[in-house]
Amino acid sequence: MNKKVLYSLIGLTVWVFLIILFMVLSYQINLEIFFVLWLIGLLIVTELISGSTVQPSTIKYLKYFIAIQVVIFGIMVAGKVLEILNK
Repeated sequence: MNKKVLYSLIGLTVWVFLIILFMVLSYQINLEIFFVLWLIGLLIVTELISGSTVQPSTIKYLKYFIAIQVVIFGIMVAGKVLEILNK
């Protein structure tokens, strides 16, 4: 495995554990906030490990995975907007 990819995976893992730690310490477990923060971290890591000219097949599949998560994020945002409009 490439050193750059390994460091990125370690960084993403640390990021997820920090999110969980702060949520537990603040007694505020919210899956929507966790999902959004995790998605931000994943987008940053993907940008760091993907080259501008060469894209391995793993990056291609990772981008499909991110696209699915962005759709889920859009559904969450639409749900929140509908919740606000119904008040």
